[in-house]
Amino acid sequence: MNTIILVFFTIIKFLIIIIPVLISVAYLTLLERKTIGYIQIRKGPNVVGIYGLLQPLADGVKLFSKEMVIPNHVSISLYLFAPVLALTLGLGIWSVLPLHSNVSLSNPSLGMLVIFALSSISVYAILISGWSSNSKYAFLGALRAAAQMISYEVSIGLIIISSLLCVGSFNLMTFIETQKQGISLWVPLLPVAFMFFVSCLAETNRAPFDLTEGESELVSGFNVEYSSMSFALFFLAEYSHIIFMSFLFVILFWGGSFTFLDFNLMNILKSMFIVFLFVWVRASFPRLRYDQLMLLLWKSYLPLSLSMIIITNSLILILNALPPKLCF
Repeated sequence: MNTIILVFFTIIKFLIIIIPVLISVAYLTLLERKTIGYIQIRKGPNVVGIYGLLQPLADGVKLFSKEMVIPNHVSISLYLFAPVLALTLGLGIWSVLPLHSNVSLSNPSLGMLVIFALSSISVYAILISGWSSNSKYAFLGALRAAAQMISYEVSIGLIIISSLLCVGSFNLMTFIETQKQGISLWVPLLPVAFMFFVSCLAETNRAPFDLTEGESELVSGFNVEYSSMSFALFFLAEYSHIIFMSFLFVILFWGGSFTFLDFNLMNILKSMFIVFLFVWVRASFPRLRYDQLMLLLWKSYLPLSLSMIIITNSLILILNALPPKLCF
C-alpha cells in the first residue's frame, strides 16, 4: 500500500513539473516569433486569438493532426524510437532540477553529474535519427550535430568545475544555499558565466550555432526525413532544453534563490531573461561556419576554461576559502 501511495505522489510531482514545462515550450515559440518580428519591424503572429495568444495551440493541432509520412527506406524501429528518446531525455532531465524548495522529483547529491549524463545520452537520439533515416543529408547532419554537442559538453564540463570549486558540492540545492548566504557566483566568475552561456547556445543548437538545422546548407539536417508528430517531438525536446539550460544558468551563477513566500518567482523572471537572450542572439547574429564553430571551442574556450580552473583554484587556496566539504 505504501508503495502504491509513493508511486502515486511521484506521478503527481512529475505532472506538476512536466505540464508547466510543456506549456512554457508552446508559448516560448510565440515569444520567439513575436520578439524576432518586432526586431525586424513587423508584428509576428497576431491573427489566431487576441495578440496571437492562441497561435501555439493552432500550431500544435496542425503538427499532431497532419499525416505522418514515413519513407520506405528508413529503419522503421529506430526511426520511430529516436524522437521518443529525444523528448524523454528532454523532459526527464527536469527531474533533478530544484524548481522549488519542496517541488523536485528527486534531489540527488550528485545532481550535476546526473545532468551531464542525461545531456550526453541525448546525443544518441540525434545520431539514431540521422542513421535510421538512411539519407546522406540526414546522416551528415547528425554527424555534425553530434560533433558539435560532444565538443561543447567538454567546454561546459570544464566551465562548471570552476563554480564547483567555489561551492564544494554537486548538489544543486547547495548552489542555491551558498549564493543566498553570500554573493551570486557571476560576480567573481563573470568570464566563466559568459562562456557557459555561449556554450549553452552551442549545446542546444541555437543560432549562431544552429548548423544542425541550417536549411540552406543541410536541407534541415538530421530531422529532414521527419514530419508531423515525429518532427514535433524533436521540436519540443529542443525548446524544453533551452528552458532547462536557462534555469540551470540561474541556479549556477545568478543566485537561484527562492523568494516571495518560498515561491521561486525570481528564478522564473531571471530564467525568462536568459530565454530572451537566446532569442535576441538568434535575431542578431549570422550563422557561423563549421570551422569557426570548432575553432572557438578547441583554440579559445578549451584553454580559457582550463586557465579559469587553475586561477580559481589558486585564489581559493591563497585566500584559504575552501568550502567546508572540500576542506582537508
